[in-house]
Amino acid sequence: MVRLIALVSVLCAALSAQAQDKYIVMASTTSTEQSGLFAHLLPAFKAASGIDIRVVAQGTGQALDTARRGDADVVFVHDPAAEEKFVADGFGVKRFAVMYNDFVIVGPKGDPARAKGKDVVAGLGKIASSGQPFVSRGDKSGTHAAELRYWKMAAVDVEGNKPKGYQACGCGMGPALNIGASTNGYVLTDRGTWLNFKNRADLVVLVEGDQRLFNQYGVIAVHPAKHPHVKVALAQAFVDWVVSPAGQASIAAYRIAGEPLFFPNAGK
Repeated sequence: MVRLIALVSVLCAALSAQAQDKYIVMASTTSTEQSGLFAHLLPAFKAASGIDIRVVAQGTGQALDTARRGDADVVFVHDPAAEEKFVADGFGVKRFAVMYNDFVIVGPKGDPARAKGKDVVAGLGKIASSGQPFVSRGDKSGTHAAELRYWKMAAVDVEGNKPKGYQACGCGMGPALNIGASTNGYVLTDRGTWLNFKNRADLVVLVEGDQRLFNQYGVIAVHPAKHPHVKVALAQAFVDWVVSPAGQASIAAYRIAGEPLFFPNAGK
């Protein structure tokens, strides 16, 4: 009888350990977290698979570095060039497109820099020449990488010869918007985080609609050849689900005040 009880205890402990192990770590961008998407999407995945996901929300560059160290099983980010390099360097199994939205520039309603319009390059040029505050994330995120591309197009050297009002916070999208709200500054943000942002103060969307503001997200399982301990089967289960009709429908269903924050485009 004692042996039977002991055996049952061992089996229960083993089952408990297995249940606890049925999770993966996902390194992702702050925009997917702060937009509220994951609070909507991940419970749907768990209901379908029984797999928990523990999110480490960082800028895309940091998220990819986390995965390179083997500290994540899957990445969900938005810098296609950096994602392709991650796979080419052997750290990722395969990159899949998942969804997109766009970037916008928000700023004070009065728009003292006269940046309002559809042209992101012209808008940034006016902000730089005006000396008005501009808050950059400065964190090597996907948004920061996009911002640097736009500044380069505008022939403004924000790294070597910063415009008068330019400041880099080295922070996530939400904190950058908070600084923008408190200083009446301009900020480049993904639309999803902006729609979920509550502390808008006097900020409004001023620059939008430029095709160059397109913002694509991708998902990649970390390659076990680099890090044998990663839970590649569970990670791939998430990848397969999020690009499936069920996962894509879940993304499309996430809205704020009736407005979609992300548009699924797996396989396109």
